[in-house]
Amino acid sequence: MPNLVLSSRAIQAVNISIHLFHQHGFHTVGVNRIIKECEMPKATFYNYFHSKERLIDICLTVQKERLKQKVISITEHMHYTSAVDKLKAFYYLHTNLEGLYYLLFKAIFETKLGYPKAYQTAVRYRTWLINEIYSQLIKLNTDASFHDAKLFLYMIEGTIIQLLSSDRAEQRETSLDCFLNQFIST
Repeated sequence: MPNLVLSSRAIQAVNISIHLFHQHGFHTVGVNRIIKECEMPKATFYNYFHSKERLIDICLTVQKERLKQKVISITEHMHYTSAVDKLKAFYYLHTNLEGLYYLLFKAIFETKLGYPKAYQTAVRYRTWLINEIYSQLIKLNTDASFHDAKLFLYMIEGTIIQLLSSDRAEQRETSLDCFLNQFIST
């Protein structure tokens, strides 16, 4: 969805929808709830978005672009920071349950069958992120592989699942340290 241009009212509806989807999921939030929360006539909603699927895809695209900007900021604007610090920043950015990645993570599980275009948006972000992770891992250890980058992403996602089932933030740091130590010590 290159060059997405939305009116300020449509952007407001996207932001409200992102919040609703984040809190309640894609299946439990319907168009009627969105238009009620946005105080928008149904005809206006369909004029802007055409369908719930398109709205979800736009919401995920917006989240993806916001998240990409944060990751790029970490990699490009933190030149003084080591690869370990950048990977830690990636990890904490993505494991924040109130953060930007959580909606894309949810989309992997909730949109594959019902909203395939939205699902692909989430998958494309994960692929992009794996490449960013790999570019940092290879700086730590020239023997790092693309598989290691995937493992790092799986660790992020496993941490999210663990945080959803309990409130054990200290394990979040332990997992990260164990993973990174294998690259630093080799």
